Amino acid sequence: MKKVAIENPGEDEDRSRFFHPLSEALGTTGLAINYFERAPGEHVGHCYHRHLEQEEVFYVLSGTATFETEDGDVVVVSGELIRFAPGEWQQGRNSGDERLVVLALGAPRDDEPMELRRTCPSCDERTPAVPEEIDGGVAFYCETCGAETGRYT
Repeated sequence: MKKVAIENPGEDEDRSRFFHPLSEALGTTGLAINYFERAPGEHVGHCYHRHLEQEEVFYVLSGTATFETEDGDVVVVSGELIRFAPGEWQQGRNSGDERLVVLALGAPRDDEPMELRRTCPSCDERTPAVPEEIDGGVAFYCETCGAETGRYT
């Protein structure tokens, strides 16, 4: 048995995007567990994506999330859950006026392979994205033309 508290970010941390991975702390081997807080307008993940082997469940603890899917946008409010089967495209964002708090569960824990898509400013469409670790963060590049499509630290 393991017990873990979700740590609050420090005063000097960016409060628009708070992420706390819980799998390692809890020692889970088959289940990924992540806690997210997002300011209004912020995305839950960095890319429109799909996990080819992992299913994901998002439990909205407070706020309002909108998940972009192939079938259109799906709104999930506090107290509701949404499940994505392996292979389903999605990206969540805080679509409300208050802070979004989400608990995300994924199984199996090791979710490779995964496909990523981002809107490329050069190609003017959503293209496959290639992540690259940079200075404590990640940059995304268009697989088609090589243009940078986003950077997060």
